[in-house]
Amino acid sequence: MVQDILNSSAGNQNRSTAAKSCLDMVHYSDYRINLVGGALSRREMKDARAWMSGALVYQYDCWSGLKYVNDTSQVVKTMTFFNSSLIGGSSNALAMLVNYYLYGEKTGSWVPVRTERDGFWEPVSGSSNSGSGGGVPPGLKADVTVCKGGGGCDYDTVQKAVNAAPSGSGKRFVIRIRTGVYDETVLVPLEKMNVVFLGDGMGKTVITGSKNAGQPGMSTYRSATVGVIGDGFMASGVTFENTAGPETHQAVAFRSDSDRSIIENCEFLGNQDTLYAHSMRQYYKSCRIQGNVDFIFGNSAAVFQDCHILIAPRQQNPEKGEKNAVTAHGRIDPGQSTGFVFHNCVINGTEAYVALYRSNPKVHSNFLGRPWKAYSRTVFVSCNLEAIVTLDGWMPWDGEFALNTLYYGEYKNVGAGSPTSKRVRWSSQIPADHVATYSVRNFIQGDSWIHAI
Repeated sequence: MVQDILNSSAGNQNRSTAAKSCLDMVHYSDYRINLVGGALSRREMKDARAWMSGALVYQYDCWSGLKYVNDTSQVVKTMTFFNSSLIGGSSNALAMLVNYYLYGEKTGSWVPVRTERDGFWEPVSGSSNSGSGGGVPPGLKADVTVCKGGGGCDYDTVQKAVNAAPSGSGKRFVIRIRTGVYDETVLVPLEKMNVVFLGDGMGKTVITGSKNAGQPGMSTYRSATVGVIGDGFMASGVTFENTAGPETHQAVAFRSDSDRSIIENCEFLGNQDTLYAHSMRQYYKSCRIQGNVDFIFGNSAAVFQDCHILIAPRQQNPEKGEKNAVTAHGRIDPGQSTGFVFHNCVINGTEAYVALYRSNPKVHSNFLGRPWKAYSRTVFVSCNLEAIVTLDGWMPWDGEFALNTLYYGEYKNVGAGSPTSKRVRWSSQIPADHVATYSVRNFIQGDSWIHAI
């Protein structure tokens, strides 16, 4: 069906772009569903749930992309098929995985999936500590090196080095990226697994671009300066940047669909939609993430540990004020094991933004998040919420949308923006007995794949 749309899209760039993106998403969905078929043990059930959650992300994104070009009967027919068959079937399969994990073969106990918002908490193990002692393994030896200009190195661009990585390999392929500004768009495709970017440090090794959703035929997904799909990706000591100004709206610096990915000591610079944590399980440690509108967004299961989250001024008349949301999580189904967890992070502004805020605090409002999709889930645990965070805490998306189904939780935060007495009624305080739900071990199964956890 999607191929038929693509074949009939001559002269219609928007429809052709949507169809190509949709074909990619179908391919990724098939890949994840095939992984689910091999997961049988109880421990692997968490993996199966993560992979099926990802498959549902891709199917929904395919449908969502087509809805903006639903100008032919073929598009309408394809959207109907996705909505009624693929998405509905995947949602049912995910619900069965959840129930099987909880109740085994006692099918009489199976019920529609419940969430924290319903007062339901899955049994977990371990302590309430959400953190991890692990990260990118130390002492990795470079397989290839990249230098600006190429002198004395194997490659002069990051993409050439990625292309040299073996396909489908279970062995790490380490790319050492020397100091320099690399103005290029980089894609780590599905078949390039276990690729590692080792830079010389934030602000030294910089991968930069300026693609944005305001350009003809460009989507938010494809605007990423660096996009990673292959599983097992790692990065350390790199700045990922998108220099498109806020007038261009969505402009992604880094996008990830890499399951079991680890990003440590990296920097993400942009404005709207800086970091697209699109799908699967991701771990960010000691990173610096900067932007303004929904600048950490997606439908992944991502943990942010010891990170600095910084709001930057909008370049268009910033002194007039604005409303910024740090996060926009996009969980579309209660069965998805996705959400954003922030542990021991600092939420503040850049030096320039803090100066603006102090000059007129009443016109500058900043929120921890807003619900991009119906089952949006975001929690802040033991974080320092500075004064720029409004005491409401959380921002609605559109009227009452998602306010009864989202889960926005907080636990033992500190700072001038942390008092909870004025929080919106639809946010929650995480019960002490259940904060372990959001540990690296329980939320993203990090004990099985993060080095020295």
